[in-house]
Amino acid sequence: MKLAIVIISDPKSGTEEAAGRTFNALSLAQEAKRKGDDVAITFIGAGTRWPAELAKVGHPFHALYDSVRETVAAASCGCAAVFGATEGVEACGIPLATDNSVDGTPGLLSVRQYLADGWQTLVF
Repeated sequence: MKLAIVIISDPKSGTEEAAGRTFNALSLAQEAKRKGDDVAITFIGAGTRWPAELAKVGHPFHALYDSVRETVAAASCGCAAVFGATEGVEACGIPLATDNSVDGTPGLLSVRQYLADGWQTLVF
């Protein structure tokens, strides 16, 4: 299976729902990786704020994130710019994707491309 996991929840919202979405996304990635699936985690929208949070050693999801870190494919460049997350994404060594050209932005990550390439795509 090819599984694209798109994280859009906002860690700054302070809600349990946002944390729950990300926890479940990372847990799914870990399970899929363990089963031998192709996994690509991406961050879009306010979700581009997550990498800097998850990289913190004291974060409750840090160990889980670290276990799937190699499956993180990219973060949306334009979204990171809008949500003030570019520096955090770059500090984590995550590529900034610009494959969806949108006027007035440096480009966004193309979720459509995952669908076109036959990836099962889930948004958290």
